[in-house]
Amino acid sequence: MAFSYMPGFGNDFETETLPGSLPQGRNSPQRPAYGLYAEQLSGSPFTAPRGTNERSWLYRIRPSVKHTGRFKPADYPLWKSAPNVGDHELALGQYRWNPVPMPKEPTDFIAGMRSITTAGDVLGQTGMAAHVYVANRSMVDDHFFNADGELLIVPQVGALRFVTEMGVIELRPGEIAVLPRGLVFKVELVDAEVRGYVCENYGAKLTLPDRGPIGANCLANPRDFKTPCAWFEEKETPCRLTVKWCGNFHVTEIGHSPLDVVAWHGNYAPYKYDLATFSPVGAILFDHPDPSIFTVLTAPSGEEGTANIDFVIFPPRWLVAEDTFRPPWYHRNIMSEFMGLIHGQYDAKEEGFVPGGISLHNLMLAHGPDSTGFEKAFRADLKPVKLDNTMAFMFETRFPQMLTRYGAELETRQDNYIDCWADLKKRFNGTPEGDWS
Repeated sequence: MAFSYMPGFGNDFETETLPGSLPQGRNSPQRPAYGLYAEQLSGSPFTAPRGTNERSWLYRIRPSVKHTGRFKPADYPLWKSAPNVGDHELALGQYRWNPVPMPKEPTDFIAGMRSITTAGDVLGQTGMAAHVYVANRSMVDDHFFNADGELLIVPQVGALRFVTEMGVIELRPGEIAVLPRGLVFKVELVDAEVRGYVCENYGAKLTLPDRGPIGANCLANPRDFKTPCAWFEEKETPCRLTVKWCGNFHVTEIGHSPLDVVAWHGNYAPYKYDLATFSPVGAILFDHPDPSIFTVLTAPSGEEGTANIDFVIFPPRWLVAEDTFRPPWYHRNIMSEFMGLIHGQYDAKEEGFVPGGISLHNLMLAHGPDSTGFEKAFRADLKPVKLDNTMAFMFETRFPQMLTRYGAELETRQDNYIDCWADLKKRFNGTPEGDWS
């Protein structure tokens, strides 16, 4: 099937699958058309300011209270929530991994979630968790919603279909999707095996960053975000709904599909975005701007300019700066950086950081180009060069990212990662010229 989308970021959308199923001029008529139930899904407190107030009205075959029965505990031992401190013995350091292996047993999207880091406090609704998902089986009669936060999904291998109660999102590597807190969905696989990254945002909802002096255009433009049109299934077969709530999992059995929203309107909805539509800006004379210039989405904290989460990408772009060390510079940072590579090569790491891989540089731990990348950059002929066929990204947070036991013991962790800087030479010799031999 071909699924359709509505453009715009944070719009007040309206969509219906059956003519006249969406009420006009009111939210809760006494008798909605088609015998539907009116239900509000709120993503913010009722009294939140207009600019951050988020809610949608859903018109569904059954109200959500009919989509749950008695809950039983469920167990997903590799999906961790913050705080998750001290469950391994690995010492502090800069870490890097090769790709997480694909599963050998039948594994769906939820069972295939592997937490690498957690940060903040899920009960206090601050911070995040960074996961990798691997899967080889679709969710057919299993459904899920996350009460702990919204999910930012970044595919790396294989295409997926997120069938949500508010519409269907088809997602391929090079695109991202955001599923709001509380949204019910299941995941179907388009390809036989899939792998990717997930940022679970416990805090304020992801939004577009302010552009400041950049002005009205470039970076991620609102028109390029796509929200799905309404879609529903009327399926009277045994189904399951699993809920993640305060770091624990619970499952309930129901006799029908919960994906039964025939029409909806509002501004609390899932969306997707094609990273190829990001319009990067940068230095056009000298020096290297801060990587914040590549922020696609940000989740604010209570402190202005200090994000709960920044989602940053490093896309194809031209390098033109004169008399400038062009790769990202060496630095120590109060923010903590979880990086992944979707495809290609990252310019600051010539070797070792491979597609599907991960790196973790926590707050105030030094990092930067490896020795090979440094040698190449300081000897480069500074003519215009296009970085092409590359897409790296970063989940960055103000909180320290605590490594999980799974991440610490993962067989693909590169124990020799620290050696990538071993060949950086002392070039100070007391003369203004230095030793650049």
